[in-house]
Amino acid sequence: MPRVSTIIYSVRQGGKNLKRNRTFSLASIGTMTACLFLFGIFYFLLGNLQHAIKNAETNMGVTVFFDEGIDDERVRELERLIGERAEVAYVVYISAEEAWERYKETSLDESQIASFGDDNPLENSASFEVHISDVSMQDVLVRYIEGLEGVRLVNDLKGLADTLNSVNRVMRFVTTVIITILAAVAVFLISTTISTGVTVRQQEISIMKLIGATDFFIQAPFFIEGALLGTVGAAIPLLLLYGLYHRIVIFISGKFAGVFGGSMQFLNTEQVFSGLIPVSFGIGIGIGLLGTWLTLKRQLRKFR
Repeated sequence: MPRVSTIIYSVRQGGKNLKRNRTFSLASIGTMTACLFLFGIFYFLLGNLQHAIKNAETNMGVTVFFDEGIDDERVRELERLIGERAEVAYVVYISAEEAWERYKETSLDESQIASFGDDNPLENSASFEVHISDVSMQDVLVRYIEGLEGVRLVNDLKGLADTLNSVNRVMRFVTTVIITILAAVAVFLISTTISTGVTVRQQEISIMKLIGATDFFIQAPFFIEGALLGTVGAAIPLLLLYGLYHRIVIFISGKFAGVFGGSMQFLNTEQVFSGLIPVSFGIGIGIGLLGTWLTLKRQLRKFR
């Protein structure tokens, strides 16, 4: 186990190396910041998409609309028939009045509401919200309901879930490509920074080897330098993203409102950053240490 004095020496030398090579250090931190900033944005998107898919599949269920002029007795009979199905968790009746109130709250402003006066344009839109306990049986349930007398239309969220899954796959691919490219650039810049530090300290390292310094003693400051580059490069985008998250959510809500409708529920800040913070620091420090290791492996051979 290294002594405390060795650790203190390594940290001090790592900090000095950053100052000596501040141009390359800033370039490395800037690239790392860009890499992890983009990663954070895609992390927001993917996390919220997966959350939306889960909600769409487990919470929303299917909506059942009735034939025009259907009587109350048949509606109650349909509720009983649907509710008895094994894959159904529960059934909620939504009256035409309640449907109109919901629509006004979510989709209209005061002037638009006033233009309708006392009329209810959804007077024939009473429905059931059927919540499913087994999502895998949704198609079977939809076919059953569609075959019942008095049912006009059955809307399920399979299309929405499929759309979200497709977007999710595309974003995963794009994320992987972009982050891989930026990470490779960051590793290169960190490698250049460390290589410059080795060159500057070439004579010092040669003397240290002659007097018997261990490889760990020589290499530790450079690993500290790489870890510091990764830490700073991760901290900056996290601070920026923390302040931007709510604005990003508002932007996505407006941009994709037509795709998500009113079903898109976003993760709160605590849920997002409880995962993003350790992942970002892990990636940042990991890239810093990888760039350092690759450089030292190559550069220090000349001193053996």
